[in-house]
Amino acid sequence: MSADTTTPAYQDFMQLVAGRHACRTFTNKDVSKEILSQVIEAARLAPSAKNKQPWQFIVLSGDDDRAAIYRAYDRKWIMSAPAYIVICADHAQSWRRADGKDHADIDLAIAGEHMALAATALGLGSCWVCNFNVMELSSYLGLPEGIEAVAIFPVGYPDPSAQIPAKNRKAPEEIVRWGK
Repeated sequence: MSADTTTPAYQDFMQLVAGRHACRTFTNKDVSKEILSQVIEAARLAPSAKNKQPWQFIVLSGDDDRAAIYRAYDRKWIMSAPAYIVICADHAQSWRRADGKDHADIDLAIAGEHMALAATALGLGSCWVCNFNVMELSSYLGLPEGIEAVAIFPVGYPDPSAQIPAKNRKAPEEIVRWGK
């Protein structure tokens, strides 16, 4: 059976994927707990190695949380987000391959991208932020040893006046190899 790329479901999915981008400018409209819960539900349903689900999601909003996020990641744009979801890896729960490879980062990347796509589907913008001071944020969150803050997802309604950069992706022949 071959895949049918003309189905409405596939076309809708590809439109969603193409429309998802790193949003760095948000309106000041709050995102409801219900909407944020829907974003997290998509992550909760993500697959993980051996179904270990080694993740925790911490939702932050408000002035104190915003200041803590800024201390960990001092870029002005992040202050415009009304909410943040910090995805954390529980290394005591993650599966390890026979050679010792810890799959927590892979599992959280899958869950995080499920979140990013869900946010897009709900009319929200988000951005993967991985270049932050982990110790600063971990201290603020009171994370115990073995729980690692992996990424910050600022989440909010995109500023409609913001310029969306064009996607610059490699051509398929640069990244795909069929066979040996």
